[in-house]
Amino acid sequence: MPATSGAEQIAPRGVSLPVPADGLRLLGQRIADWGPQRDELPWRHTRDPWAVLVSEVMAQQTQIGRVVPAYHAFLERFPTPGDCARAPLSEVLQAWAGLGYHRRARHLHLAAQVVTDRHDGMLPDDLGQLLALPGVGPYTARAVLAFAFESDVGLVDTNAGRLLARAATGRPLRPAEAQRAVDAMVPPATGWRFNQALLDLGALVCVARTPACDRCPLAGVCVWNASGRPEPDPAGGSAGVSTRQSRFEGSDRQGRGRLLAALRERPVTPAELPVVTSWDDDARIGRMVASLVADGLAVAHPDGVLTLPE
Repeated sequence: MPATSGAEQIAPRGVSLPVPADGLRLLGQRIADWGPQRDELPWRHTRDPWAVLVSEVMAQQTQIGRVVPAYHAFLERFPTPGDCARAPLSEVLQAWAGLGYHRRARHLHLAAQVVTDRHDGMLPDDLGQLLALPGVGPYTARAVLAFAFESDVGLVDTNAGRLLARAATGRPLRPAEAQRAVDAMVPPATGWRFNQALLDLGALVCVARTPACDRCPLAGVCVWNASGRPEPDPAGGSAGVSTRQSRFEGSDRQGRGRLLAALRERPVTPAELPVVTSWDDDARIGRMVASLVADGLAVAHPDGVLTLPE
């Protein structure tokens, strides 16, 4: 599919570039020339917008090792948005086993329904229409544009925000600055290659604690490296995308996951909830059950029995 250019439309208006455009273009070309490094990731070998969306939603706050088998199994069961849209939510939740953050599964199911009903079963190649899909935020929308439609738009995740702060400015970047900068870095007709390389460079080389500057293709032009890598590291909090996950052990997320795992097997009665959740706090169990019902992930029947939604 031919590359398209949408950076002017997507970059935040009224935000100045944090460094001169020629410097950003130099960084961008070096990143694109370095090229993607993780060919073992299965979604690197498709331009199917639905498959790209599934991979991006699954990979949010989930280890890649858990995502790969789930990605294959999910697409085997739901190869198109229409297949997902026509399936009951309970089947989608079954296919989501082991990934956690089950709201993502519900949002993906809802997004598939919107794509089927409003876009003839095909994901749109327009930023605004992608952002209108349930659960699709700015990063995910741009990822679909770059990785499925090969659009020349830039992506900002935690890794990219860290790399930009070090290499481009030597200071933390505000989110709009980072987006403006990365959009300006994409060499023409390289949207797919540039962004895959950018994410790999941040994940494998320009890492948080011990960056491997000796093997970085940007070492000679990196502002932070050229200044002797002073402290504090400008990567901290750059682009506003770095957030620490809350503790899982003993959390409400763990209890929700345990209950949903049980519901995949059978209905759960009120008397079974303390055993299923491993909690002895009735008030906490009640709040957790109410949150699952409110999120559309469980159904509470008049007798109190819980089931997965149909």
